[in-house]
Amino acid sequence: MAKKASKKVEEEPLKLFYIFYNQERWDNWVKSLSEASFEVDPKSDEMPEGFRVLDSFSVDITLAVLKIVKLYQNKRFSREETLDKLAAVEAIVMSEAPKGDLEEIIEILQLPKLVLFASSRRYLGGEFDKDIKTLVKKGREAIDKDMEQALEIASNIGAAVIDGAACCGKYVKDDLENPTLFDEWLIECERMFEAMGSLKNFDESTGEDE
Repeated sequence: MAKKASKKVEEEPLKLFYIFYNQERWDNWVKSLSEASFEVDPKSDEMPEGFRVLDSFSVDITLAVLKIVKLYQNKRFSREETLDKLAAVEAIVMSEAPKGDLEEIIEILQLPKLVLFASSRRYLGGEFDKDIKTLVKKGREAIDKDMEQALEIASNIGAAVIDGAACCGKYVKDDLENPTLFDEWLIECERMFEAMGSLKNFDESTGEDE
C-alpha cells in the first residue's frame, strides 16, 4: 500500500507580547517632567535634572516608534498595520501640549518628532533618496523659505537612516549658537541612527530585546 504524502505543518508565529507606546506611558513621562527641576546649579557642571529627564523622554519616544518599524522589517506586521500603529503613537506624542509650565517644554520635545514620524512613513512608502550630503545642503537652503519642503527633505534623510544609511553626526555642530529647526531634525535623524543600531537584535517574535 502506498504511503500517503505527509503534509508539512507550518508553525504559527509566536504571539507578540510587546506593549506598544500608550497614553499611560506618555502621562508618566510628563509627570516625571513636572516633578523635575530645570534650575541650573552654579556649583555643578551637570545638566539640570529636568533637561536630563526631557532627553530620556525624547529617546524613549524615538525607540518606541522605531521598534514598530523594526517589527515591520522583521515581517511581523504588514505595511498597513505598521502605519496604523505609528498613527496611534503619533496621536499621543503630537497631541496638544498641556497648559502651564510644561507647555513650552513639551512643544520643544514635539518639534523634532515631526521628522521621526514623517521619516517612518516615507520609509514604508519606499521612495527616498540616499544622497545624504546633497539632501542636507538642500534642507539648509530650504528651511528659511519653505518649512514643509525642509521637513520633506529631512524625512527623506530619516528614511535613508532607517534603511541603513549613516547620518548625521558630521553635519551637526555642537557649538551652533542658533540652530535652525532643520538642525534639530538632523539631530533627531542622528538619534534615529543610534536607535536603529541598538535595535539590531530586537526580537521579531516577542518584541523583546535579546
